[in-house]
Amino acid sequence: MESLFDDPEARAREATDGGTEGTDRHPALTLEQRDEPLVEREGDAPPAEPVEPSRALALTDVIAPRARPGEALIRLAYRMGVPGHALTTPFRRPAPTRVLVTVETPNVGDRAAGVALRAGHFLVHGVKQPIAQLDFDSSARLGSGLERAVHSFSWLADLAASAPREECIPVAERITRGWLDVNPVPAKGPAWDIEHASLRLMAWLIHAPLVLAGRDKTLKSRLLEAIEDTAEWIEARAARSGAGLAQVAGWAAVTAAGLLLPHGRPRLLCAEAALIRSLGDLVAEDGGVLARCPAAQMESIRLLTDLIACYEAAGREAPDAIMIMRELLVPPLLALHHGDGALGNWQGQGAVSADRVAAVIEATGIRTRPLNEPQHWGFQRMRSGETIVQFDAGPPPLARHTRCGAASTLAFEMSDGPARIIVNCGGAAMAGGQVPARIGQGLRASAAHSTLVLDNANSTAVLLHGKLGRGVETVEVERRTIGEGARAGTRIEASHDGYAARFGLIHRRVLSLGGDGTDLVGEDILLPASRRGRQGKIGFAIRFHLGRGVEAHLSGDRRGASLLAPDGRLWQFRLGGGDDDADETQLSSEDSLWVDGEGRPHMTEQLVIEGLTSRGGGRFSWLLKKMG
Repeated sequence: MESLFDDPEARAREATDGGTEGTDRHPALTLEQRDEPLVEREGDAPPAEPVEPSRALALTDVIAPRARPGEALIRLAYRMGVPGHALTTPFRRPAPTRVLVTVETPNVGDRAAGVALRAGHFLVHGVKQPIAQLDFDSSARLGSGLERAVHSFSWLADLAASAPREECIPVAERITRGWLDVNPVPAKGPAWDIEHASLRLMAWLIHAPLVLAGRDKTLKSRLLEAIEDTAEWIEARAARSGAGLAQVAGWAAVTAAGLLLPHGRPRLLCAEAALIRSLGDLVAEDGGVLARCPAAQMESIRLLTDLIACYEAAGREAPDAIMIMRELLVPPLLALHHGDGALGNWQGQGAVSADRVAAVIEATGIRTRPLNEPQHWGFQRMRSGETIVQFDAGPPPLARHTRCGAASTLAFEMSDGPARIIVNCGGAAMAGGQVPARIGQGLRASAAHSTLVLDNANSTAVLLHGKLGRGVETVEVERRTIGEGARAGTRIEASHDGYAARFGLIHRRVLSLGGDGTDLVGEDILLPASRRGRQGKIGFAIRFHLGRGVEAHLSGDRRGASLLAPDGRLWQFRLGGGDDDADETQLSSEDSLWVDGEGRPHMTEQLVIEGLTSRGGGRFSWLLKKMG
């Protein structure tokens, strides 16, 4: 089977051409250079450019549209505290709070979750929780998924998708009444997390017919009062909530309130401008959210789709900046599609199902291609034949953007048609449901991803509450086309400095996908971070987590394995030639798990290349080749 490989020494020399100085041979990008492409085609390919967090996750320069002179005065007066009704209808009594129009959003909820609600249960991440036994108080301790569903009122969309409105109204009133009884406005706790409160206000406005069209007039009055109070509460705090989805959700909800509530024009003018500015702090220049999280990408698209529906209901055109931003958000999400239509397991998320992803994209009405060569999103995509490779070639998100951060730098996933061959475990964000909470931290570790790990340490520190600490600061990436014509393939080389401070080593990974998609050649290289290498040996492990149902059979020489997918597709895994700096490198099979889009963990296997290597560096080549 060694004949499957090209000369590994030649590839190693090619990968390290220009010296072994690690990051020392590439000056850091300046802010003025951040718009230059980080990916070049073969022929004029420069050395790999370093991508640092402040550059890789560069803020999109979005400028709010200029207001007309009269609008500028209204904004100024409203910010100074003049009530909206005094600016829109002076010398008249303010109109009572009511939702002026009905919104028809193209976003569709989860019908199964809605059916469960009508049967008396919340269904979150595959776990049922009886409504009658649920404590809606914000001080109650709930699992993170259930907590978000309950306090954001995202369940209203699920309920609306499950049956005609008349059948859903009693359930919506029951839950809303129970929630209002124990959550005064304002209060503290998860219910008043700015993101939860903003999504709740948006849900109340969009699904108003479910909670305001019933016979309970007292509930209607209480809810309308809560809508107005919540809008004012968010309006006073959104600017201080920090960059990210929370701030965008806050200004989007206040904008919707300006569109759908009486005397809303002053509120709309202020919130609209703030929303457009906050979108610039959420999304990078290539359309990827700075959290680098597929779930946050989907939520951002859904949020803007709901807001655009509010504009349409109010008979107004949404600003071009909002429409363009939604268009930018779609291609990066498509880049994380596998052959089965579902997403890869990245940044703590499970493999979000094809139906859910398709519904989000269909609601936008946007038809576009996946983002294959990102400058800032970080997730590189290669596709040849039926083979798709997703490669995390970007630095971790900054702390203020991190949602459920994972130490996944230089991990990859690979699928062949509908069969996932190499995956990451995923599912940390769903811990507390079917995924045990005690293993949530472990699912964020480098070892839970298909990448190289030194001394069983994370490339970036994994902290509590989804946060990340020190580790990877700079990622270098270079992408080029190899070969010509129909046989042209893709080669991506990337490296990170997450192990430089602790172990004095840079991890570089080279992935080359052939033009017919039948072979993926990989090489993991350890380079000294400085001219003075360290002495001694260090343990390493290169992990390849296998997709659900993939059967691994190790070869007799323990240098390879056959990988049989559930649909009969067969791949061969082989180690390359030996490395003089590695001691007794071995291939073994261990248990693993993979979390699907519903939060269900599945027992799987993983291939592990492990051994000892010199602190002065080492290189390990491997091949995945499709047979037959």
